[in-house]
Amino acid sequence: MIERVQWEELPVRLRTAVEERTGTVIAAEPVTQGLNCSVALTLDTRRSGALFFKGVRDTDTEGVAALRWEERVNSAVGGISPAVRHDFRVAGWSCLAFDYVRGRNADLSPGSPALDAVTSTMRRMHRLRTPDFAIPPLADRFAEHLLPGETDALSGRHLLHTDTNPHNIMISDHGEAYVVDWAMPALGPAWVDPAYTAVRLMECEQAPAAALAWLNGFTSWRQADPKAVSVFVEGTCRQWTAAVGGRGAEASNARFRHLLGRPRA
Repeated sequence: MIERVQWEELPVRLRTAVEERTGTVIAAEPVTQGLNCSVALTLDTRRSGALFFKGVRDTDTEGVAALRWEERVNSAVGGISPAVRHDFRVAGWSCLAFDYVRGRNADLSPGSPALDAVTSTMRRMHRLRTPDFAIPPLADRFAEHLLPGETDALSGRHLLHTDTNPHNIMISDHGEAYVVDWAMPALGPAWVDPAYTAVRLMECEQAPAAALAWLNGFTSWRQADPKAVSVFVEGTCRQWTAAVGGRGAEASNARFRHLLGRPRA
């Protein structure tokens, strides 16, 4: 179970550091869904207005590393993800405060009006600049599960999110889609994030044919090398099977293998 720490339970030094930058915290409301951090709060502050505040204990090395990736990548994903307003490393905690997006998690089920906004943002993600610092290649994530000679198939210079589940896509009250939680960035082919998202559509009860029709609206996908797609799918399936076993991976792997039946350009 994920630890959840409320505002008043945080160390006084950390709360003081926050309020020195944001002004008095007028209200702090917990955010309960879709997060792996110990602190997830919406803060209403005197000077900085509404903020999304998230953090982990410094003893959580994986959590700290994820926050550091979010912080570093944030400057490259402006307009796609809310901006980081403040960074705190105080009293044994690492925390970030983001501009708050008033809205809801994306509905990816059949007939959802959110899908147009998600499509628009995904197309804008294709144009993200590559940061001037090292980002792990996508192939590194599957290193133990690729066959000899397969690594190069996943090479690319596009900045990828790699976890576009509905909890990481926010639809604002103005109807815009924001992709949040850039904790696992990678460099690879531009079609990878749309492909991941198509699998998420299937998870949300979209028929495989409908998900693939949506995916085929992306030029990067229509032009994707079939060998690269096969390496991506089979590497993902081998990795998930190794993690949860053949029976546990069966449903997810079946969804990914639908990508192998994609229409050609």
